[in-house]
Amino acid sequence: MIITKKYFSVLLCLTFFSSFLSAQQKAKRGDGFYKKEMQSLQAAINKNFYNQASGYYKIVIDSTQWEVKNGFLRKYTYFWAHCALYQAANEIEKLEPKDELMASIEKQLTYYYDTAAPAPGYSDYIMKLKPGERYYDDNQWIGITALNAYARTNQKKDLELGKAMYNFMMTGHDQVLGGGLYWKEGSTSSKNTCSNGPGVLVALQLYRATKNKAYLDTALKIFDWTNEKLQAPNKLYYDNIKTADGKVDGPILSYNTGTMLESNVYLYEITKDKKYLTEANAIADSSLTFFYGRDKFRDGYWFNAVLLRAYQHLLKYNKDTKYVMGFKKCLDNALQNEKNNQGVFTGKDGVQNLVEQGGMLEILARFAWLEKNNNLASTKR
Repeated sequence: MIITKKYFSVLLCLTFFSSFLSAQQKAKRGDGFYKKEMQSLQAAINKNFYNQASGYYKIVIDSTQWEVKNGFLRKYTYFWAHCALYQAANEIEKLEPKDELMASIEKQLTYYYDTAAPAPGYSDYIMKLKPGERYYDDNQWIGITALNAYARTNQKKDLELGKAMYNFMMTGHDQVLGGGLYWKEGSTSSKNTCSNGPGVLVALQLYRATKNKAYLDTALKIFDWTNEKLQAPNKLYYDNIKTADGKVDGPILSYNTGTMLESNVYLYEITKDKKYLTEANAIADSSLTFFYGRDKFRDGYWFNAVLLRAYQHLLKYNKDTKYVMGFKKCLDNALQNEKNNQGVFTGKDGVQNLVEQGGMLEILARFAWLEKNNNLASTKR
């Protein structure tokens, strides 16, 4: 092929222009990029999901997708979304302590509070609008966030909320299959990683806060049971085990891996036993390929937010940023391809529901923190 002088000049100009655009994009995604995205999503959530007249958040934006359950129309959000927003608010307050966002979410939590025996806890739907069911994991996510906040602010109310969530979750523990927690109250068909992994975290955080050894004993008991019954050969975690026949069932999801990975990090912090850090690194290595090897999230934003918590915690002891950077490729893909003209995210199923917006908000808040404190802005995007 003969390259003429004119062709070479055009090629040089195109190369320069391409480099210029790349430099512009890097500048655009410099310090503060994820914080701006976080703030944009905050505004979009408030605009599109909050219903001023009722004081409640909508379950989804599109009214044609509201749900009918047990004969009742449910247009306001399930409690799970508030679990997501509550943790996101905690992460935003780390960046902007004066925002005091958690208080407004705590007000929303009261609408779901159910004092029924055997222990008070949160229902999955607004009590005055026909209450639903009580899930152990819903209550555990709230306990985890409250105890995160307690470690940050030392406010007694947060510790008390963490203890209350522990008390509720333990009503779902028995010796069927040798231990473990059920998924939801009144249903004994399965014991799930999504109720046992966060249960370990609640107990470990309470131990860290109080030094009461009973919490550590509980944490280790549930931790060992979950590893025995639900850990897959690739170090990740199955969804559940059936109580009728002990059959392991369900997909491998990022949030289940996240809670157990972070449990190992907490146990390393508490015990100084290196076996937990070794296991945390092994789980992180396997999860990086499995969940982020395609540069696109394979399950929901909120599920991934829980695994990001573990990656961020692990950074304290393993300074290799490969886990966070692998996650970041998927995040950047979502920012480029999954954000619509309303400023919210569609996710893999195309539905703009509140729990996924809360999950993405937490992710962006965490990356805003990492961008500020771990110099992610200077790395190649």
